Amino acid sequence: MTYTSLDSMGKTNLMMDLISQRQRALGSNVANVDTPGYVRRDIDFSMYLGSMNSPLETKLSEELGPSGVLEDRQKEEIDIAKELTEIQKNSILYTMATRRMSNIITEMKTVINVGK
Repeated sequence: MTYTSLDSMGKTNLMMDLISQRQRALGSNVANVDTPGYVRRDIDFSMYLGSMNSPLETKLSEELGPSGVLEDRQKEEIDIAKELTEIQKNSILYTMATRRMSNIITEMKTVINVGK
């Protein structure tokens, strides 16, 4: 069995990167809640994770660019309660992704040890 960068470890790594970028964007929103003219930032990564069979790395590099932070087109007022709720949800997603990565590494260690 061969592994590519888009197998389980690569996909989980990609999810963790997206979640981290979103956390930074949400944190920036909270930090700038009182800044006049500040445009809310967020990352909608559901379209990237919805189909795990597509070439995600290419799609990400085309759509997100180097920063991965998307500005909302409309200037909406920042609701601090909503931002904090989204930060908590994002934190839970990151915890799930790190557990998945840990499970993948444990599986790989098991395969290596069985093959000795």
